Amino acid sequence: MSVVAEVIAPRLLGPALMLALAIIVKGYNDVGDGFSAGVIVALAVAVRYVALGRERVEASLPILRYTPALGVAGLLVALASGFFGVVADQAPFTHAPGPGEEVVRLGTLELMTAVLFDLGLFVLVACALVAMLQQLARLVQEGGT
Repeated sequence: MSVVAEVIAPRLLGPALMLALAIIVKGYNDVGDGFSAGVIVALAVAVRYVALGRERVEASLPILRYTPALGVAGLLVALASGFFGVVADQAPFTHAPGPGEEVVRLGTLELMTAVLFDLGLFVLVACALVAMLQQLARLVQEGGT
């Protein structure tokens, strides 16, 4: 791999996380996109795997050991936020606050349950794709057996 790729690949994860956060925050006024945000982060990790190799990536990102558990946690968060409406005797995936209701604000950010769903979906997609990357990297290293 070229020196340029080895220098740039480790530095892509930070900007990818910032872009993913911006895509999720967009959901406060429009439909958020946790799926796309998860794919962007997984692509940054994939570039890192290609440029640096499995050992260096897994040594530099110890959080990768927890991707299966984090993926399950993301799934549970997404499902829990989707079923808040059922607890309130409404249809599933009815998010609060509803149209015309007062929105809780944190500075200029509006907090609603749809954002929680997007965050859960982001974690689920990113972790599932990174777990697949880990398995592919192990297969490549072992010679495809």
